[in-house]
Amino acid sequence: MHNLQKNLKRKNGFIIMARLIVLIRTLLPVMFFAIVLGSIGHLCAISVTVSASAGILQIAKPDARLIPLRILPFVLIASAVLRGIFHYGEQYCNHYIAFKLLAVIRHKIFIKLRKLCPAKLDGRDKGNLISIITSDIELLEVFYAHTISPVAIALIVSACTTFFIWQQSAAAGITALSAYITVGVLIPLINARAGSVSGLHFRNAIGDLSGFVLDSLRGLDETIQYSCGSKRLAELKKRSADLTAMQKKLSGFESYQRSFTNLIIIGFNVLLFCIMLRSFINGASSFENVVLVAVTLMSSFGPVVALSNLSNNLMQTLASGERVLNLLDEQPVVDDVVNGERPALKNIGISGADFSYGDENILRNFSLTIPEKKILGIHGRSGCGKSTLLKLLMRFWDADSGKIEFSGTDIRSVDTDFLRSVQSYVTQETVLFRDTIANNIAIGKPGASREEIIEAAKKASLHDFIITLPRQYDTEVGELGSTLSGGERQRIGLARAFLHDAPLMLLDEPTSNLDSLNEGIILKSLKEKSKNKTLVIVSHRMSTLNIAHGIFKMKKAVHKEECK
Repeated sequence: MHNLQKNLKRKNGFIIMARLIVLIRTLLPVMFFAIVLGSIGHLCAISVTVSASAGILQIAKPDARLIPLRILPFVLIASAVLRGIFHYGEQYCNHYIAFKLLAVIRHKIFIKLRKLCPAKLDGRDKGNLISIITSDIELLEVFYAHTISPVAIALIVSACTTFFIWQQSAAAGITALSAYITVGVLIPLINARAGSVSGLHFRNAIGDLSGFVLDSLRGLDETIQYSCGSKRLAELKKRSADLTAMQKKLSGFESYQRSFTNLIIIGFNVLLFCIMLRSFINGASSFENVVLVAVTLMSSFGPVVALSNLSNNLMQTLASGERVLNLLDEQPVVDDVVNGERPALKNIGISGADFSYGDENILRNFSLTIPEKKILGIHGRSGCGKSTLLKLLMRFWDADSGKIEFSGTDIRSVDTDFLRSVQSYVTQETVLFRDTIANNIAIGKPGASREEIIEAAKKASLHDFIITLPRQYDTEVGELGSTLSGGERQRIGLARAFLHDAPLMLLDEPTSNLDSLNEGIILKSLKEKSKNKTLVIVSHRMSTLNIAHGIFKMKKAVHKEECK
């Protein structure tokens, strides 16, 4: 997955934000409400400072007519209380939008993964993928809850305060507007440009570390057995140190930006005060106006400072958004066919098929006819394309050239759901979920009864083992079936295939992890229970293929296979 991310062209930050904003369309009324509440809340906060200053001036100069002292306490209390209420409402709306959209994005990600697998995700870094699904999507909460509405709020509040200051002095208004643009726009853009690459590298490094830890946990037994613990620990420390260095670099950006922002704010406050002081000396403004304008500017930087500070987290947020969007932009190797053909499985033929993984040719001008309701054995050395052939029949991949046909219908026009329903596929490595044995077998037929599950287990020579367990079919198998042996996991895979009961069974080394006794029982069951089915069995062991009606020997990148 990390390589998948690297191969894609970097996206512009504005494009990333625009695409993330598009997802808000259905929640625009809530976003509008959040912007209104936030704007009014900030104006209330500014009014507290300005009203208090006006009150002090009124006390010092009773004839100033700035604000009636008898209502000043009520104005201050009302402004403070309303600020709290409106701020709460704004945050509630923003987080409602954020968590709603995070659920939507995760849903889109899982739909995309379903379309990409298995071909596009085969061999990808699962730890990096988990990082995208979890921490990267979670980090988008910063964008949806603390970026979109604050930008609009900063625009509205800055416009209101600029208008107020402009009424007192045009020069002061221009100064205030320049201050808001510098703090709220220029500084975030400069900071984001400087740290955007570092942010993406940091998120990718987190994903790589997740993958490394996941691999280390899965290979814990091998690490202990071959005394590789110190080597793995050293690598873990190195990766952690590199990640810490990246984090320090990003923190450095943040500290410099905060210091520079504070310096700019102080500079603009001093500049505005000098402008108003000169206006006072020239008799164009009263002393009260000088104080109120200066206080207004000083107390109004909250929204734009929030934008400036946001640029620090925004670097990582946009990097996470880019990784998520890159995954959503990935195109599947094979597109599912909806409302396609539903042919009978009378004649399955491969003619002139070529296939390669990148530059490595696996099949060249390959032709083969699979007899109906017979057992066909495929024999050959490792790497000659036996497993690839089954994946082409499952249409996990499409052949580079040539045809694969079911009763004269090209497999690329066959309805995908129909194709899955008429095929049972047993891989070399059976993947088990952290669930009960019964539920793992039931994957072959959702909604299957316990009797059907037991019958499938008997066919796979698994039932006698299961009933010796304390909880029998309700026994948990652990993560990836860690509590079971390789042979037991393989038999659960076979039980799934028996339960699915499809007319075409594709078996890839179905007995490679079994002893000779269980292999014989399963092969006997396959032969007896599949008289009305078409079986294709791939194996490098001739003993497994003794039940086959015909055996095809494969060599890598051959032109034609001959029946033995």
